[in-house]
Amino acid sequence: MKERPILFYSEMVRAILGGRKTQTRRVAPISDLKIKRESGGIVTWSVRFTKPVKGVLGSHSGGIGNIHPHNIIASQFSPYGRPGDRLWVRETHCFCPRSPSMKSFSYSPEESRVVYGADDVWLSGPNGPHKPKMRPSIHMPRWASRITLEITGVRVERLQDISEADAISEGVERTVIGDAWRRYCNDTEQEAAGLTPCGTASASFCSLWESINGPESWDANPWVWVVEFKRVTP
Repeated sequence: MKERPILFYSEMVRAILGGRKTQTRRVAPISDLKIKRESGGIVTWSVRFTKPVKGVLGSHSGGIGNIHPHNIIASQFSPYGRPGDRLWVRETHCFCPRSPSMKSFSYSPEESRVVYGADDVWLSGPNGPHKPKMRPSIHMPRWASRITLEITGVRVERLQDISEADAISEGVERTVIGDAWRRYCNDTEQEAAGLTPCGTASASFCSLWESINGPESWDANPWVWVVEFKRVTP
């Protein structure tokens, strides 16, 4: 079993803590993937990467029997690991002295406590309550992480192949922004009334994806690593 860090936005951290999020999708640097069924039930596959994955670059191929190639490719090359491996979550955070009398302290569990951005915490101070300045998630040390996930499944697929059930497992709330949702519905009356159109989890995930990855990132329909997980109880 291996353990790796993974970054999540505060909204997604809240979805994990609330038990709504059990999947995540991350762009996979795949430029081409071919799958072919041979005689005798053997499936052959080949994949080409646009940048190094696990230290290798270029084309790779193989043959398998009853295992879906999308799963075996992800198990071999996903930078997030394979089923049974664990991920520890990095999120926005800050450190506060454990004692008000401490004028200086080091970033250690003995001398500081962790405040998490996803919790929307306000601290008391001489000028009244204030929101602490958060550190980017990339700077979170392992000891400060409060969420550990166990991978239960990995595969590769096209972004737009997400099902409604999988979109729900992404933990999204059914609200949308931007124009990407038009792929799923076309309710001009709702739009004119200023109401949330369509209201499907798929449309919400489509909207979320573009808010994170930029305009037209949904229409690009990249290959993605699909990581399924469950939270490990401390």
